[in-house]
Amino acid sequence: MKAIRIEQHGGPEVMALADVPVGEPGPGEIRVRHEAIGVNFIDTYHRTGLYKIPLPSGLGLEAAGVVDAIGTSVTRFKQGDRVVYASGPRGAYAEFNVVQEVQAVRLPDGVAFDVAAASLLKGMTARFLLRKTFRVERGHVVVIHAAAGGVGQIAVQWAKHLGATVIAIVGSDAKAEIARALGADNAILQSEDIAKRVRELTDGKGAHVVYDSVGKDTFLASIDSARPLGMVVSFGNASGPPPDINPLLLSQKGSLFLTRPTLFSYVSTVEQLDETASDLFDALKSGAVKIAPPKHYALADAAQAHRDLEGRKTTGSLVLIP
Repeated sequence: MKAIRIEQHGGPEVMALADVPVGEPGPGEIRVRHEAIGVNFIDTYHRTGLYKIPLPSGLGLEAAGVVDAIGTSVTRFKQGDRVVYASGPRGAYAEFNVVQEVQAVRLPDGVAFDVAAASLLKGMTARFLLRKTFRVERGHVVVIHAAAGGVGQIAVQWAKHLGATVIAIVGSDAKAEIARALGADNAILQSEDIAKRVRELTDGKGAHVVYDSVGKDTFLASIDSARPLGMVVSFGNASGPPPDINPLLLSQKGSLFLTRPTLFSYVSTVEQLDETASDLFDALKSGAVKIAPPKHYALADAAQAHRDLEGRKTTGSLVLIP
């Protein structure tokens, strides 16, 4: 089969399309024939070595497709089932992948493969951020960085559905229009004084919660955007890792809460995974969250997809098509 492999860490140029053996599912495993593959920022962290992985390696954690073969003792799926997974194992940038049955979820018939591959990881991320890390309720003021991106677009819609006032942080006027169209009450350009603008929009109070996936360039502004006893959720490093801070800063800024969560901590059991995915699919089916058609790249063009993602030239989600 065709698969993207890396022999060393580095830029997009280290990614190469290679012929590799098709894996056989073992006990409790299924083999998925991919129809669409999700492209996510975590894939770039694995490629660059920001998140260390053994080499050589495949890339990609998320894909949707059809169960092509099953191993012994598999009970959740049968051959021909439509499935989607978003927690690995690494190697989704390929025509097939073998995954543990407990890492996959059944894909409802009404959800297209490319939409599923574009939204499961991002949608489950938005779900745990908004419903578990900080439980957003009606009346909360929520700041969402990279609001025109894949997670951001879902989070803006979901937060509005929950009754929050949403302040979107974006990189351009065009992205501000996207955020407003999705329901954001206000949009702030990243080039502005973010904390000052948030204070102006909240009568000096600040936000109940700030969701920051950008990292280095916005982290301190996020700290300054939260109200006393508010929470800053740092969940990405699009501009690089956030700077180190002294915990005393959190007390000086109003006894703030700071967390760095990951999806995998929130879907570590089959029950948590099914509940999280079910909530996402319910939000999609009800229309509370709409997924913009993802941008398609051929599997062979994965390096260009990474260039576009890291260059912040994209809105919404990207998928690879085998």
